[in-house]
Amino acid sequence: MTAPAQAALRSTNLLAKFLLELAAFAAFAAWGASTAHGAGGVALAVVTPLLAAVLWGLFAAPKARRRLPKATRIPFELAVFAFAVVALIVIDQPVLAAAMAAVVVVNSVLLTVFDQWER
Repeated sequence: MTAPAQAALRSTNLLAKFLLELAAFAAFAAWGASTAHGAGGVALAVVTPLLAAVLWGLFAAPKARRRLPKATRIPFELAVFAFAVVALIVIDQPVLAAAMAAVVVVNSVLLTVFDQWER
């Protein structure tokens, strides 16, 4: 692979991780909205992804002051994605769940290969 192609793949992989984070928050919002009706559903649709985003910002974000060490951050990040996949399954979106799981696996492998877990 040429250097420019590898650089493009590395950048694309980091973009994919960011998009996976957003997709996870969206899955949590969809789960919250479908779990309860009326104001309860709205509250869960707002609070669930907000809580996930706050935890991610505190412990996993690259500029977090309390960022977890790599050995505990990677399982934390993968757990967030796993919960998002489960949320999609619970709201009867198995195709989206499978697609998200597949992208998480590919992204995680590339994060490891390119040594990008610290970003």
